[in-house]
This record gives sequence, C-alpha cells and structure tokens, in this order.
Amino acid sequence: MKRCLACACCFENDTWECPQCRYRPISQNEALCFTETPPDNGFKPEYFAKLASIEESNFWFRARNQLIQWALGAYFPDAESFLEVGCGTGFVLKGLREAVPRLRLAGSEIFGDGLAFARARLPGVDLYQMDARQLPFEHEFDVIGAFDVLEHIPEDEVVLRQIFRALRPGGGLLITVPQHRFLWSAIDEHSMHQRRYSRRELRTKVERACFNMQRMTSFVSLLLPGMIFSRIGRNGRSDFQPWKQFEINRSLNAVFERILGAERAMIKSGFSFPAGGSLLLVAKRPEAAQ
Repeated sequence: MKRCLACACCFENDTWECPQCRYRPISQNEALCFTETPPDNGFKPEYFAKLASIEESNFWFRARNQLIQWALGAYFPDAESFLEVGCGTGFVLKGLREAVPRLRLAGSEIFGDGLAFARARLPGVDLYQMDARQLPFEHEFDVIGAFDVLEHIPEDEVVLRQIFRALRPGGGLLITVPQHRFLWSAIDEHSMHQRRYSRRELRTKVERACFNMQRMTSFVSLLLPGMIFSRIGRNGRSDFQPWKQFEINRSLNAVFERILGAERAMIKSGFSFPAGGSLLLVAKRPEAAQ
C-alpha cells in the first residue's frame, strides 16, 4: 500500500498520485523522487563511483552478499517482495535478483548519484529516491533490508519504525551494521559513520521498534585480529587514504574470501559468532497488525 508523505493518506492506486491531496512525486534519475535535499552528513556522493568499481571483485562485498542471500532464503523462504533501504549502487539487489529471480525487488536511496549506478545494474527494478526516515509505504513488502545503512543515520530508531510500518504483518527485517566501538578509526570518520554498534544496542533498538528477534551473529569474525591490527595507528593520521583498505592483491583477496566462506558455513550450521567486524540481525514483524 502506498502512503502519501504530504497528507498521510494510504491508497492502492496504480499511480502515485494521492487521491486525497493530489500530491505526486516527480521522476528523476529514472526513479520516483520523494526527497529533494540529501543530508550532508550521511555519505559522500562521490564515493559511489569508487564503490561500483570495487564491489564485484572485493572479498568483503562478495561475502556479505552471499550471507544476505543465505539469510533471506533461510528465514523468509516464501518472500515474494523485497525492498532494500539505502541500496547504493544496486550491488546487493543485483545479487538477490540472480539468486532469487522470482522476487519483486525495489530499492531506495537518498542520493541520486547512487541511483544512477543502480539503474544501470537493475533494469526494470523499481527504484526510489527517498529518505529512510520517511518511507511512503504501509504494509507493502514481505522483507526489507538495510545493509550498512543505519550507522550513517543519527535517527536510526526512526528508520526502524518506518521499516516496521512498511512491512506486511509477519514480514521480515534483515540488517547488517559495523560492530564494536573499539574498532572505531579514521575509516569510520571518512565513511561518515555515526556509530559502530554493540549487540545490545542493536537488539534494544530493534525490539523497541516492536520487532521480534530471530537471529543475531557477528561476521567477519575470523578476520577480526587482522582488522584490529590494521586500525592501530590510523586515527589522527593526516596521510590516511580511505580506499587503501580495498587495494588487496588478487591472491590475498581470494584467501580472505575463502575464510569468510568457512565462517558462513559455520553460521549456516547454527553457530553465532560473539564478536566480529560486523553484525547480521534477522527479525520479524509480528503477525498481528499494529
């Protein structure tokens, strides 16, 4: 169901024109636009070109995609529709379309620069330029995902409540976020993160938004010692180069991907890692409408 951001009317028209106030979003970047001014503290739009150039080959992006695809299939095998909030360049959605062709996919992103790359990757997929704090949907999707998005947004609990409303009763939530405050470094500052999460903080915020927890595990856990070492001495360095962390030779990249593949096999078997570079959370909206 569509929800008008101007008057809060909910409707099921074929078009996006509100039957009550006649508000209608404009089309921009081959996407419907529900916001005009992206924030200046959440992400740097110029990063999208760099991301698009490294995602297909970098072990971290590839391993995270495989983990997301497994979680969706394992916990919500009957899902027919999926919205990614903060879809960036469309790399995750592209992977889901290849893995689960039957899914009706949609993606939202506040930055038009990201949507330009997403559109090239995702012909035929509904894309929206919108603020995650104001989603124009109600009881619309079977599953909604936000992957390394919440840490950029000061009002992360507002986003969780918006996702709750946009999900159908019984719908699913998939989240990934960076973990552990002690890993905070210049990388986080350059990425414009607001926070790195603890397990308790993420769980508390998700449950306050009325979701029921299904699973939480750390990942990038077997590489955690290397992450800690790589961050030593980086804070405060004037010569910090943010993209250096992704410049890995092909052989080492392949080794890291195999290590994360073994880690994923452990997660699939039911083991939940207590610590790691990131957190995966799976939750569900209760069946009873709220």
